[in-house]
Amino acid sequence: MNGFFDIPSDLDNTYAGLIGLHLREALLPVLAGLLAALPLAQLCVRFRWLYPPVLGVTTVFYAIPSLAVFVVLIDYTGQTELTVMIPLAVYSLVVLVPAIVDGVRSVPEETLAASTAMGFGPVRRYLQVQLPIAVPAILAGLRVAVASSISLVSVGALIGNQGALGNLLADAQKYGRPELAVNSVLTTAVLAVLCDAVLVLVRNLLTPWMPRGRRPRAEEAAARPEPQEAGVR
Repeated sequence: MNGFFDIPSDLDNTYAGLIGLHLREALLPVLAGLLAALPLAQLCVRFRWLYPPVLGVTTVFYAIPSLAVFVVLIDYTGQTELTVMIPLAVYSLVVLVPAIVDGVRSVPEETLAASTAMGFGPVRRYLQVQLPIAVPAILAGLRVAVASSISLVSVGALIGNQGALGNLLADAQKYGRPELAVNSVLTTAVLAVLCDAVLVLVRNLLTPWMPRGRRPRAEEAAARPEPQEAGVR
């Protein structure tokens, strides 16, 4: 354990600081992706013909290696956190859009008919009826998106030490200190597990009516494996 938490001075950060930076670079893009996915998914539900092309476009964006995106963005955003977070936000759409669409489509027709009879318009019905019922599917998608984002942040180490905990991997090779690589991998894994546990807790709090023994079909559909990563992320 000697030197395990001894962070090299060239990173200009402490161990706790790297953790905070890693969480910021990982979670803010997912939040941005969720805010973009909510209205986009509603359009896909309302206009079914729109869903296949939207899913195709998000999948194509996901297939673009992050290194290629960095090359394009770096002329506009420089070697900053924003350069790392933009592609992560776009990547999250390939998981979040299908999760929300599947969840909203799982709402029973009689429930929609009852809300319409009560005078709910499309927006109010979406916000107060469809989204609450779709919470399990949405949280399942968020769990996948958050875990993926936490792992991909480390690639930012290639553009001026913007990889947070991933910077330790580069310094492990640079200074011949393998314990830094172990630190990076273990801490990243622990963060992913803790964030996943928090999302499970949030799901349980928001859906007290759900049985805990098995997941509903909508959540199982949302949690399907994401597309294989193309090239080097």
